[in-house]
Order: sequence, then C-alpha cells, then structure tokens
Amino acid sequence: MANGWTVAETVTDEAFDIVAKDPLEGEWRTFQCKTIRRRADRGGDLVVYAKRGNGTIYDRADADYIIGVWAEDGEMPRVFYFENRMLGEYWCAEARASERWVELSITLNRAAHEGVA
Repeated sequence: MANGWTVAETVTDEAFDIVAKDPLEGEWRTFQCKTIRRRADRGGDLVVYAKRGNGTIYDRADADYIIGVWAEDGEMPRVFYFENRMLGEYWCAEARASERWVELSITLNRAAHEGVA
C-alpha cells in the first residue's frame, strides 16, 4: 500500500494470501507471502521456500507473484516480490537482492495517496 497498490485480503479459502491492483497497469494480481531466510550453509544467501504445507509448489493459477519478507535481528523489514516461476525455492545473494527481485519500500509514499479520501 505504501507504493500505491490497492490491497485486499481474501475472506474465502484461496491459494494466494492477497490480491492487489498494480498502480501502473491497473491490473489485479495475486500474491503468496513467504518469509525470507538466510542460509549459512549457502554462504549466507537468501532463500524463499515457496511450497505449501504439504510440500507442493504454487503454480501460476495459485499465485502470480511471490512476496518475500526479510526481517533480521530487529532491523526494519525488507519486502521483495518476484514472478512465480513455479519453483519450490528462490535463491539470491543478499548483495544482489534488489537487482534480482523487486524491492518494495514499506515507507508510506504520500504522493501515491494524494487525493484519496
């Protein structure tokens, strides 16, 4: 919402967590939210495990995008999203996260909300 997206939560049992309207294209997209974890055994790379509780992956009918939320040691959380490519895991080096994934600021962009009653 801080970036101008219109966000809605589902009230029915859906595979996705939220549906949001892209502020630039005006299209509704579905998102599955996951936690980003750091893997010490992978040189500190960041990983998003994008599987259901039963171990199956999300296909494109389940979610258009995956959102990863990374919060470490009381720091301000960082939020990234990327296209659902129907993988069980998405990896990225911390130094390249903002290049490979779209980072969303969680600071309110007041300009995106001007004129909203």
